[in-house]
Amino acid sequence: MSKFALLFLMVFFGGIVAALTYSSAVAFGVYQFVYLLNPDDRWWSASIPGLRYSLISSVLMIFVLVLKYRELTVVSPWFKHPTTKWILILLFFYVAAIFYALVPFNHEKFLIDFSKLIVIVLVAYKLVNTEKKLDFVLWVYCVGCAYIGYLAWTVGRNYQGRVEGIGFADGHDANGVAAMLAPSLVILLYYLWQGNKKVKIASVIFGVFIANGLVLINSRGSFLAVLLSGGIFIIFMIFSRFQKSGQRVTAVLVVLFGVSGALYLTDDVFWGRMETLQDIQEDEGRTSGASRTEFWWATFDMISDYPQGLGISGYESISAQYIRPEIIGGVENRAVHSSWFQLLSEIGWVGPVVFLFLFVSLIKTSWRAKKFVISKGAWSSYFKMLAIECALVAYFVAATFIDRIRAEGFWWVVLFVMIASNVFYLKYQNHSRLYGSSGQFRSKFSEKGFSE
Repeated sequence: MSKFALLFLMVFFGGIVAALTYSSAVAFGVYQFVYLLNPDDRWWSASIPGLRYSLISSVLMIFVLVLKYRELTVVSPWFKHPTTKWILILLFFYVAAIFYALVPFNHEKFLIDFSKLIVIVLVAYKLVNTEKKLDFVLWVYCVGCAYIGYLAWTVGRNYQGRVEGIGFADGHDANGVAAMLAPSLVILLYYLWQGNKKVKIASVIFGVFIANGLVLINSRGSFLAVLLSGGIFIIFMIFSRFQKSGQRVTAVLVVLFGVSGALYLTDDVFWGRMETLQDIQEDEGRTSGASRTEFWWATFDMISDYPQGLGISGYESISAQYIRPEIIGGVENRAVHSSWFQLLSEIGWVGPVVFLFLFVSLIKTSWRAKKFVISKGAWSSYFKMLAIECALVAYFVAATFIDRIRAEGFWWVVLFVMIASNVFYLKYQNHSRLYGSSGQFRSKFSEKGFSE
């Protein structure tokens, strides 16, 4: 048995025991672990029993929720977070689209997967209800991304200069893999700054593997995602009125370290790929990132004819009728190449409208949570929330150029923001009696060292 297979089995079965006896959050951690390692598609899968690991981890989450439902609900009631209702409304319109989807078989198939994902998100929201548990699931996510980065390094690029065959159960596209990796870097940046010596070392090691994986994959959207999310966080570190001793110096050193690391890890293939951000077409007539806008604009023509939406896979089924032959490149079934236009095409104008309300409620609640932790002097918790918001930005930027509106990674970053809002704000507002009559904010980071 390979070392990877043995490690996987030890963590998987050990996680089940820990979820039942120690912490509810471990159940979601096991689910993350299975998704990111994707054991069924790895080279070491022949060394492990042929179990349905994803199903087992999902059932484990639900079982733990049922087992501890009363105590978990007291701390994390679903509808106290305003985003929950918008998630369910969005799912409702996907269900309603069954009646007019152009490709009903595909719509029903992927709707089942999306429904399962929403259930996982809602269950995880209850299971992860403390800052310690939030740290745990963030670290599981980052460690899993580091493994993907390691896998990219071992597989290497193919003859086309891309990394293939390291994807997940819900998609093997390299750009989708890169989108999953991109948000983890800004989270590791936070831990690199705020963690102890061991955490700092782990953050650097994992960050190197993830960054190298992104370089090998050559995803332009994820490149922009990392630049924007990391840049926002660094700007806040430098210019925020909440300063810890040496904070600005640390930010400058991080920038210098990041630039130096980028120059060391990147190569001509990577920069050659990034240069095509401005090109209309690549060699051999292939469509580039810039010409994807032709696919985006075609969505409006489709929606004009099908205002209720096309259902899942509907865009692909009629794309040849709406996109010019010289743009579509002889491929009959073209994807829209943007999560936002994917949403528009699948359930019509109601999709972006509902998602806008979802996003506003998510950010508004997160903003209130940051304001609350500031009032309690927990500046590090404030920056942790900021890092998670930047992770959300990272995935959303990457998702702008690929079809991932129903992907695990997309809804994980939404979930992380929801959990953080509950951990740092909602549960104190709704259940202050649990934290003392004074409603005191208790956090391991509520300590001296930050000044306004």
